[in-house]
Amino acid sequence: MIELDGVSKEFDGKRVLDGVTGRVEDGEIFAVIGPSGAGKSTLLRLVGLLDTPTAGTIRINGIDIHASKEQSLRIRRTIGMVFQKPAVFNTTVAENIAIGLRFRGVERRTIMKKVRGALDMVGLAGYEERRARTLSGGEMQRVALARAMVIEPEILLMDEPTANLDPVSVEKIEELVIRINRELGTTILFSTHDMYQGQRLAHRIAVLMNGRFAQVGTPREVFTIPATRDLARFVGIENILEGVVVGREDGGIASIDVGSTRVRARSSFGPGERVALCIRPEDMQIAPAERGVGNPGGNTLQGTIISIVPRGPFSRVTVDCGFMLSSILSWKKVDDLELQEGGLVVVSFVPESVHVVSAGES
Repeated sequence: MIELDGVSKEFDGKRVLDGVTGRVEDGEIFAVIGPSGAGKSTLLRLVGLLDTPTAGTIRINGIDIHASKEQSLRIRRTIGMVFQKPAVFNTTVAENIAIGLRFRGVERRTIMKKVRGALDMVGLAGYEERRARTLSGGEMQRVALARAMVIEPEILLMDEPTANLDPVSVEKIEELVIRINRELGTTILFSTHDMYQGQRLAHRIAVLMNGRFAQVGTPREVFTIPATRDLARFVGIENILEGVVVGREDGGIASIDVGSTRVRARSSFGPGERVALCIRPEDMQIAPAERGVGNPGGNTLQGTIISIVPRGPFSRVTVDCGFMLSSILSWKKVDDLELQEGGLVVVSFVPESVHVVSAGES
């Protein structure tokens, strides 16, 4: 549906996008995540024909969308867009939603029918005569979504659509995104600063870093097997250790020296190679030292609890094992194990839970 071929964009001599290449398949939900200032909004504006690339080509259904003004206009009519900050006119909700249909010359009777249908879709039936600017932020964003969808676009672009909304409004918008995709088959390309939102909604995710897609894959691939150390850090893998491969065992298990400690991990790297070990907090077990942890064939390390920090219904427990390791446990688990700062514990994890990348990659 959408092809990005070496797309670059400069502003005042500063290159924001630097050869972005990738594709969005017909009918999928595709999320773009990345650090602030990475160029997510710029990329969506280029796809939405609100700006032109400095270099490279963007194709929709095989057509270069910036090749000619006539083609650009025709493609633009197939695209709906929702911005981070809801843009509403100082008029009624119905008038706000109808604007795209009026530009297309649709007759009034059909417009009102479509507007009512769009309002029903976003859960705002009966809001036709309300003043748009009197609505809450979440309601205004649903009006913006209704305005984008009333023209029945093939592609829906959403630039951080829930960035400024409360959790209840976020949930409603996310439910709408999934419904629009499933029931209408609309291809959805959206950017988000909320990585968990990307996991919840997207069929595939692209991580935009240093002006390019650093990795594209399913949510599981991006968040559990990041391609580089920097990507691992960005997607929330808190435990990243550097070491050197010192040996290999049968079954693809490598022995890796991390300081004065040896860690076993599934890896294809050979002896002498410097690597980074990425271990998700939820893949580690912690128990008081006197109890121990049954983990035959795995990694068992002794250490001292440095901190126990609340994180919603969970706690982040950080242990000094000669290097720092953090695990995520429920409050009840922390209480049941009687874990306390300064306490001696055993940390364990299996070799298969360790994702190994080159220490030289960034």
